[in-house]
Amino acid sequence: MGLRYDVARATVFACVLCLCHGYTLRSSVSWVVPSTDVVEDADLSEEDAPALLADSAGLWKQAYPSTSALADSADSTGELVKSEGDSVAQLSSRLFSYRLDKVKKTAGGGTPGPPPHQETARTARYIAHYSDWGHLATISTQDKIKGLPFGNIFSVSDGPSDNSTGVIYFYVTPMDYTVSDLKSNPFASLTFSEAEGEFCRKMVYDPEDPRCARLSLTGKMVEVSPEELAFAKEAMFSRHPVMAKWPVGHNWFFMKLELIQVWLQDWVGGVSLIPLEDYFKATPF
Repeated sequence: MGLRYDVARATVFACVLCLCHGYTLRSSVSWVVPSTDVVEDADLSEEDAPALLADSAGLWKQAYPSTSALADSADSTGELVKSEGDSVAQLSSRLFSYRLDKVKKTAGGGTPGPPPHQETARTARYIAHYSDWGHLATISTQDKIKGLPFGNIFSVSDGPSDNSTGVIYFYVTPMDYTVSDLKSNPFASLTFSEAEGEFCRKMVYDPEDPRCARLSLTGKMVEVSPEELAFAKEAMFSRHPVMAKWPVGHNWFFMKLELIQVWLQDWVGGVSLIPLEDYFKATPF
């Protein structure tokens, strides 16, 4: 009886091996590429790929200065781990394409392409102006996560489409958890990604690819003053017309972000901390 069982088990195992013959385990990660941009597989060596990530360690060199505004919210301190002199990651060159410094306007005069990546202040203003929404991070006042980071999505505007100010406006309600957080701690960080538009998709850049730019604006959220209300209303409602019809019972009001720091990741080799003077002098057009 035992011998028959062993023979049967061996036969099944042999059948499984036969079925598996000719198959190779592949990575489950997929990369969606438009059919018009597909490049056929070729015999590419390491030397064929550009040294895009030669200064990979520079991508993570960031400072985390403590601030008195946030000191009371933290129960423990974290240790910043820096990766100095790490070797360049072995990446398939097919996942990357060369960046175009200039992209022509779309048919019908739509959104222009981003500025050259060397023009950091202008790039920051470009992202701030052409982004219709962003991710705002605050320090939570919710019971279960009090004192911890909390993120929320907001529609934003730095001015009408033909008038960029660099100042980010919001239309908010006291019913929002984020607004409750801001009453306790008005400091926040607003993050944009160039992946919101068409550029990164056309260039086949993953949102985390450093050439798909991301911008973080950190500062103090304040209510818009009466003399500035007319412009804030024009800035928001011209870009988000539906807001004008939102229920008045929610007590909507306008806020803006008074900047402390402009942080930009665009291209490989490190991040840029753009002086506020340079940021406001630049133009996205």
